[in-house]
Amino acid sequence: MLIPRSGYCFVTTCCLIFLLVAGTVHAEQVVVYSARIEQLIKPMFDAFTEDTGIEVKFTTDKEGALLARLKAEGKNTPADMLITADAGNLWEAARTGLLKPVNSKILEANIPAHLRDPRNQWFGLSVRARTIVYNTQKVKPADLSTYENLANPEWKNRLCLRTSKKVYNQSLVAMMIAEHGEAETEKIVRGWVRNLATDPLSDDTRAMEFVAAGRCDVTLVNTYYYGRLMKKEPDLPLAIFWPNQMNSGVHVNISGAGITQHSRNERAAIKLLEFLSSNKAQNLFADINMEYPANPAVAPDPTVATWGGFKQNSMNVATAGELQAAAVKLMDRVGYR
Repeated sequence: MLIPRSGYCFVTTCCLIFLLVAGTVHAEQVVVYSARIEQLIKPMFDAFTEDTGIEVKFTTDKEGALLARLKAEGKNTPADMLITADAGNLWEAARTGLLKPVNSKILEANIPAHLRDPRNQWFGLSVRARTIVYNTQKVKPADLSTYENLANPEWKNRLCLRTSKKVYNQSLVAMMIAEHGEAETEKIVRGWVRNLATDPLSDDTRAMEFVAAGRCDVTLVNTYYYGRLMKKEPDLPLAIFWPNQMNSGVHVNISGAGITQHSRNERAAIKLLEFLSSNKAQNLFADINMEYPANPAVAPDPTVATWGGFKQNSMNVATAGELQAAAVKLMDRVGYR
């Protein structure tokens, strides 16, 4: 039977509409739960979508809230990926069954072994070094050496620390427990507390402001806080010192990501994770927050590079999660609040 010309047009139009609708329904997308704020992640997601056509939808919130949400949603979660700061948080997500292992030669090649989960359930994507910042008018670099040295009597009433309630110092102490044992680490942290010039402070920026004002001489901070503060106030008498260069190296931690246990778009999510470890994305992921790329083939932001190179502690950052509970108890025992 012959179909009138007008009939062909009708059939063709219907087919095109069907294909367009079908394409919209089945278009690949990845849903991300992120503890990193929108301005730090959206540029990377936009670049990924431009390269692959895969849409990225994301929700941002605090680390604890996102983990609680994933647990509550269970198999019904729309999330395909979790992005969060600190290996302790990623370790906890893996421990509680929220993440799944990923077999990817790309990720294994791009992310060093000590910056990823031993079972490949999460991968570091940027590195934050927790180092010493000192007042250049009151301290000489030759006076400084290690984290442990800050417990010595010469630093009495000269040390400022951020509160132990924040995960960054908890992770540092956890790594020290792994290196020195609990008894020796307790002596060190007790010495820190004994040397405090003031009660522990609310954040790293506040601690550096105290150092710059001469209310204490040294503190421990994540380097990106130093970068932000010096960008705003470049004349502050502050400088970075890289500790433990003759032994274990500078304590590092990560921001990283993993694929959720109940991801509905696992293939696309792995593509996004691999992209985030690539040269193109690593610059975006690290530079915006003045962190270091996790991929060693990628150079840091020029401003970050001016702080100089340093030897990293090569202990797997998963240790920060494994020993975090012990670290919190230790800090509480010695009165580090």
